[in-house]
Amino acid sequence: QVQLVESGGGLVQAGGSLRLSCAASGDIFSINVMGWYRQAPGKQRELVATITTGGSTNYADSVKGRFTISRDNAKNTVYLQMNSLKPEDTAVYYCRALQWNGLNYWGKGTLVTVSS
Repeated sequence: QVQLVESGGGLVQAGGSLRLSCAASGDIFSINVMGWYRQAPGKQRELVATITTGGSTNYADSVKGRFTISRDNAKNTVYLQMNSLKPEDTAVYYCRALQWNGLNYWGKGTLVTVSS
């Protein structure tokens, strides 16, 4: 099993920046892809960004050029650097780990609130 703990959320003004962290523990060597997803009130959870063990990244169109996903394998941590934040980025951000065998795990989420 994999345990994921997110941190770094908070309240920020529009145009500001935040960095989210997701620390993984447990069966970390079985993880293939890690990613960030978000869920705004009344909306479905959506992909924000993913990163593979090889470092390949993928971003939602809405965050391209503003958000950067990265991973520190030595610390078993994935980061999401969020710049030029907009009120529509307000959501609970979740970390996800996908294992090679297809199993996936979610963190409990961290709230990001962007004020206008």
